[in-house]
Amino acid sequence: MSPRNGVKLQDILQAAEDIANERGMGEVTLTTLAQKLHIRPPSLYNHVDGLNGLRHVLALHSLEQLEEALTSAAVGRAGDDALTAMGKAYMRYARKRPGLYEAMLYATDRKDTELRDAADRVAELVISVLSSGYGFKEEDCIHAARGFRSLLHGFASLEQKGGFGLPVEVDRSIAVMMDTFLAGLRVQQQRNAELSEKS
Repeated sequence: MSPRNGVKLQDILQAAEDIANERGMGEVTLTTLAQKLHIRPPSLYNHVDGLNGLRHVLALHSLEQLEEALTSAAVGRAGDDALTAMGKAYMRYARKRPGLYEAMLYATDRKDTELRDAADRVAELVISVLSSGYGFKEEDCIHAARGFRSLLHGFASLEQKGGFGLPVEVDRSIAVMMDTFLAGLRVQQQRNAELSEKS
C-alpha cells in the first residue's frame, strides 16, 4: 500500500484511539500506528516526540475531552443533580471511548505542567460543584472530589476488564453507588452546619 501523504495530528490521535479502543493502550506503538495510517514510523516524528510524546498528546486529549463532557453535564445544575449528571457523563465517556480513557491514566507525571494543568481543571470543576452545592471548605472538597473520582474510575476500570459477573444490572449498581456517595455528602454537610452553629 502506498504511503499516505498529508497526515495531520488529528489523524494520528484518531488512529491511536482506534487502536487503543480495539486492543488497549499497550498496543499503541509507533509501528502499529504507522501501519494503520499507511505511513513509515519516522514520519510520525513530524507530529509527536516518539512514543512518550504520543502518550503525552493522547493523555492531554483525553483529559480535555473528559473536562468537556463533565462541564456539559454540570451546566445549569447544582448539588446532587450536578454530581449525578457528571457521574453519568464520566461513565458514558469511559464506555464510549475506552482507549482514550485508558490514555488518561498516563497523565501521572506532576512535573509535566501541561498534563498537570489539564488534570487540575477536571478536579477544579468537581471541587467547584462541591463548594457551591454543599458549602464545603477547601479540604472537604478535595476529600470528596477524590472519593468521587475513585468511585467512578474504580467502577469503570473493573467494568472494562469484565469484573462484574453477577446477574444484577450494572447501571443500577452505578445508581446505588452514586446515591450512597451523595447521601454521605449530605451527612457531612449537616455535620458541618451543626459544628458551625456551635462555634
